[in-house]
Amino acid sequence: MNRYDHIRPYHDQEVNEALLRAARHPMFRVLLQFTFPDFSQEQILEVLKTCHSIADFQEKVIYKSVSNLLDKSSEGFTQSGFSALSRKRSYLYLSNHRDIVLDTSLLNMTLIDHNLITTASAIGDNLVQKDFLMELSKLNRNFLVLRDQSPRELLMSSKLLSSYIKFLLQSNRSVWVAQREGRTKDGLDKTQQGVLKMITMARGKTPLMAYLRELSVIGVAISYEYDPTDILKVPEIVAKRENLPYIKTANEDFNSILKGALGNKRNIHIAASPLPEKVYDDIEDKYDSDNEKLQAFASELDKVIWKNYKLWPTNYIAYDLYHKIDKYKDKYDTKELRHFERRLEVRVDLSKQMEVDSFLLMYANPVLQAEKL
Repeated sequence: MNRYDHIRPYHDQEVNEALLRAARHPMFRVLLQFTFPDFSQEQILEVLKTCHSIADFQEKVIYKSVSNLLDKSSEGFTQSGFSALSRKRSYLYLSNHRDIVLDTSLLNMTLIDHNLITTASAIGDNLVQKDFLMELSKLNRNFLVLRDQSPRELLMSSKLLSSYIKFLLQSNRSVWVAQREGRTKDGLDKTQQGVLKMITMARGKTPLMAYLRELSVIGVAISYEYDPTDILKVPEIVAKRENLPYIKTANEDFNSILKGALGNKRNIHIAASPLPEKVYDDIEDKYDSDNEKLQAFASELDKVIWKNYKLWPTNYIAYDLYHKIDKYKDKYDTKELRHFERRLEVRVDLSKQMEVDSFLLMYANPVLQAEKL
């Protein structure tokens, strides 16, 4: 048994059998019927029979699934920065994280459009507890990040994860990892130093900054004009602000996946950018300890993500409403303002100021980030 077997996606030679097996699951059938609305079950099965690798499945099925989703739940999807990347090399994409499934799906759709190497993508095992989701994640080249572990188990699994990421990149497979554990709920995209520490555990005797340079890190910023799961995030944000424990409901993650996929997002943008080369040298020269270097690198990655995060009218509206000013009134029109105000009224109890503030800051914080640049 390979040391990565319990966290890895399917190997290509396992895909066809796994796919035909998964196709018998009712939820998988719903996905396939959504993907191929004009096909009979027999025609869909013929498509699946031609998928003998993850690349086949992604290009013949998942790409079409995501395209159909965008047609039904968005008004536009744009990309920037990807044409500057090399088609021959693998990259470590460190990304802000807003949607459980769509973030990586849209990234890989963009990579396919630009003939770039697609990613193996990290996903928490808590998100794939349902058999259907586990099968789909392994078919879509996700690898597992194990949650709810003891400190000793966490250290061991972090070392294994770091080693696996290194193995993937050296095998010329790009990798996607979120800049922090879990999705950003409050709109503040901040890289967790612990994520960088995990990634660099496998460096051996290679100096820290030299290893990070070898990984070919690309900062990714994805922004949704409207977040379909905004109302689902408010209770957790409020609990955090009131220093209260937050306990997820049984199907909360699954509901977030469905609502994030099917809910209207209006416009979406994804941007990719490497960190400036001088960042690596400057951090190496300026700081002595690895802890300081990781902290500085996290800050530089944040700057790249904030700089490339596309701000929408909703962000400027929320900023002005929260601060009770009209600083950015030239960034939106009356119709857009009224639409956002209606959304606020429908989704939040306006008599509870903490809920109102949490909802507004979810959209306003990216503007606050941009102002710090």
